[in-house]
Amino acid sequence: MIAMSGDDAPASTPPPDDASGGTTDPSTTDPTAPAPSAPAQSAPAPTAAPAAPAAATTAVLEPTPTSPGAVPGIEARGVRRAFGSVQALDGVDLVARAGAVTALVGPNGSGKTTLLLVLAGLLVPDSGHVRMAGADPVTDGASARARTGWMPDAFGTWDSLTAREVLTTFADAYRVPRAQVRGRVDELLATVHLTEYADRPAAVLSRGQKQRLGLARALVHDPQVLLLDEPASGLDPRSRVDLRVLLRRLADEGRTVLVSSHVLSELEEMADDAVFISRGRTVAGHEAVDAATARRTWHVRALSRTALTAWLDTIGAAWRPDDTLGHPGTGALAEGAPDAPGGVLIEVEGDAGAARLLADAVAAGVPVTALSPAGGALEQAYLALDEERR
Repeated sequence: MIAMSGDDAPASTPPPDDASGGTTDPSTTDPTAPAPSAPAQSAPAPTAAPAAPAAATTAVLEPTPTSPGAVPGIEARGVRRAFGSVQALDGVDLVARAGAVTALVGPNGSGKTTLLLVLAGLLVPDSGHVRMAGADPVTDGASARARTGWMPDAFGTWDSLTAREVLTTFADAYRVPRAQVRGRVDELLATVHLTEYADRPAAVLSRGQKQRLGLARALVHDPQVLLLDEPASGLDPRSRVDLRVLLRRLADEGRTVLVSSHVLSELEEMADDAVFISRGRTVAGHEAVDAATARRTWHVRALSRTALTAWLDTIGAAWRPDDTLGHPGTGALAEGAPDAPGGVLIEVEGDAGAARLLADAVAAGVPVTALSPAGGALEQAYLALDEERR
């Protein structure tokens, strides 16, 4: 792990003199990094509140720490934040454990970004408290920032700097020892597959490549906690797979990873826990292990839909059609409808219930061809939230 030392910190690399020429000051998207000691153009700390989001509500998970007395990677209790008359966060409680990937899930305007900004120390909560690996971003900002890596949904950089220079500048800002900077930068460029673009101006990078550079920037000081807002936005399929693998590896190393995304299928493949946010208050929590026991919708297909639905009616199982061949509701197919391969949707209690359903169907002579969840566990948990139906 890279040591964070102020005593042996080299002078920071200043931004270029022409940084104003249509470029974006990275401090506006990552003010968690301490400001470089002598930049040619100083980056003002963000004081203006972002545009007021719609009133929000959060759902929280209370995961168990990995060992008794272990300090959670992220802990937020009773966090409230208003923008004028809009109550963006209304008593959020959140615990994200170290060594796990936690998904932050909620609709647009639910307060996810506001919560991430509070966790990153970029917004001061009106009430409540936050701890990032044990440090309070309000009262001990330097320690909290040193332990936190922040990747916003839009990457800002000095476009005239090369990818290598961007990472070197932030390494200097975080006081990474000079002797370790070049090796750390090279390692991160390789990790995000930008080695061949290392010495090209950031202006020539595509959106997806800038996203990868933003991830490398968030990791430059080897943080214990990682906050990611829509990290897969703009990434191609191969890069999305690489992102999932990297985040799983970081969690396996004992780091805390909190990821906000609207792509629930991708979150499902990497997340251990989930926090559901809606209208700024905690509404529900979800652990990956819940999927094995939770009641979920399953899709059953058979060579004969008539045989499948007749058997389900015989055992008293409620089902609904998954296509237009059947009657719109439970019961038999519409009169005169030809028998054909087809499927239905049915509610089943956990994986064990699905296994029993399949075994019983085969034993009854139903020619079942497929049995699978109709959607991911996160998606079904999200859609089941009563808060989102109001």
